[in-house]
Amino acid sequence: MGSFQVASDEQIRQGKVTDVYFERVVEALRSRGINPLVSMEVRASGLPRDRAWSVFTGLEEVLELTSGLPVTVRALDEGELFTAGEPVLSVTGRYLDFGVFETAVLGFLCQASGVATTAARCRKAAGDRALISFGARRMHPAIAPMIERNAYVGGCDGVAVVESAERLGIEPSGTMSHTLILCTRDEKLAYELFDQVMGPDVKRIALVDTFQDEKFGALYAARVLGDRLYAVRLDTPGSRRGDFLEIMREVRWELDIRGFGDVGIFLSGNIDEYKILEYNEMAFGYGVGTHISNSPVIDFAMDIVEIEGHPLAKRGKTSGLKQVYRCPVDGARLTVLERAEGPACPTCAGPMEAMLKERLRDGQRLASDPPPAEIRSRVLGRLGEVEL
Repeated sequence: MGSFQVASDEQIRQGKVTDVYFERVVEALRSRGINPLVSMEVRASGLPRDRAWSVFTGLEEVLELTSGLPVTVRALDEGELFTAGEPVLSVTGRYLDFGVFETAVLGFLCQASGVATTAARCRKAAGDRALISFGARRMHPAIAPMIERNAYVGGCDGVAVVESAERLGIEPSGTMSHTLILCTRDEKLAYELFDQVMGPDVKRIALVDTFQDEKFGALYAARVLGDRLYAVRLDTPGSRRGDFLEIMREVRWELDIRGFGDVGIFLSGNIDEYKILEYNEMAFGYGVGTHISNSPVIDFAMDIVEIEGHPLAKRGKTSGLKQVYRCPVDGARLTVLERAEGPACPTCAGPMEAMLKERLRDGQRLASDPPPAEIRSRVLGRLGEVEL
């Protein structure tokens, strides 16, 4: 019998998911009894698509991996925003005790932060409109919970996959599917079956573009479901869209003049933050799939910056363990050496807050992981301070 092409938790903990050159480093250093105390920092010298900010996530899994190792880990809060060049995490310990885990640490942070960042950008664009993660089908199912956790903490209101929602402690979100309508071969029967079988907590969001024009499909769903209809969903293929915003205006007009002004228009299919900005005029909510699940990763690197307490880094990297400070009044940020005194804000001269905090000391966790909803709240609070 075959197996899915994924590494097990145990294989990750054993350091088997590592680039081979780290194993060769370990072999070479051990041959001479060399095992220096090092500090390594994780930072991205640039952000995808020249963005001004990204969201830091993936820390929970890094701490799960490093707990019990004789190391100290400092990091930003999960859900904190960061900019290019700022360190987001550091690990201090004897190199042979943790060096082999560099590949896994970067993997945890790069993809999680990329997903959360794209979700946050969609959230920023959508304002208070509904935003649901629909993208799990675009990725390997083994990582669906990771994808959707970070979509949720990045700002999505809900996620579609059952297992992902259970881990988040929320109800899964979704609408009826085209397959229901196709299998019944009758839109009226499909709408009635969905209405009869689903509990009252499931919103009646009718797909209206399986067989019909969007306008007439929306009116048909409204006639069948009446005041139980919460929204109509337009998932129109790109080959049929034409002027999609004008189609939505037409649907909105026809629903309104017939007394269905409370029925929302929910959009899915090839949606990104720029289309959200365009469609906000008519849409009450969005299902965003591939754009979130296929987010560009954050190109973090993990580099030695100190050896035996002395600043030392390779060419192109700044040496010395650092701290990032943020002004709570105006949001100004500074990166300075960790051993330096806390700076005054360059803008308002007020005190600044240190953002990199100890999470793990000599392998011992200093606090429990915050729940996803708390991380999400932090992201939402920070989004009010930045531009898209």
